[in-house]
Amino acid sequence: MFTSILTSATDTLSVTNATACLAVSLILGLAISYTYMSSKTYTKNFAITLALMPVLIQIVIMMVNGNLGTGVAVMGSFSLVRFRSVPGSSKEISFIFFAMAVGIATGMGFLTFAAAVTAAICLIFMILYRTGFGDGDQTERMMKVTIPENLDYSEVFDDLFEKYTKSSSLTKVKTTNLGSMFELHYNVVLKNPAEEKSFIDDIRCRNGNLTIVCSRKHAQNDEL
Repeated sequence: MFTSILTSATDTLSVTNATACLAVSLILGLAISYTYMSSKTYTKNFAITLALMPVLIQIVIMMVNGNLGTGVAVMGSFSLVRFRSVPGSSKEISFIFFAMAVGIATGMGFLTFAAAVTAAICLIFMILYRTGFGDGDQTERMMKVTIPENLDYSEVFDDLFEKYTKSSSLTKVKTTNLGSMFELHYNVVLKNPAEEKSFIDDIRCRNGNLTIVCSRKHAQNDEL
């Protein structure tokens, strides 16, 4: 009789602990997702995934619970995820590891530690993002200019670069349209960003109004 009561009390306590872990995992997952969305560049699917990932990881950790065979099977399953998904940016990969780490902590019962780590990392991310940490030079541009094959690309835009840019460098030359055109890739630093349109208009007059692409350097995704 006493053993039955003790077993029932233990089961009740285990259910209570599991429920608490689930609740904390969901709350921390929502906090991580909200922090990720504060950067203003996100997708709805990824935001929802971040919110749910700590809960899913926590459930997996609680199910493994020291079982070596189950742990190896789970590790093999997770290793397949990387090869069945598109490459992500460094920010997305970081948040995935963040959510996984929180899920592992809550699954092992370290709820206070998980909450403290989540608060600290979210705060650090918000501070770094809002202070413009790592933004680099806002006048730096990457340009892709298409020209006909009869133009000498080595000097065709030198006077325009001298007029509108502090520095410029030709990084890549590529033939296109069955070799009838050249695609030129430049790294440039503008003297005055307000003159960017005038700069592009002058290049259009020089390249016969063919395609011109001008983008900020940090706009490119650093895929991992």
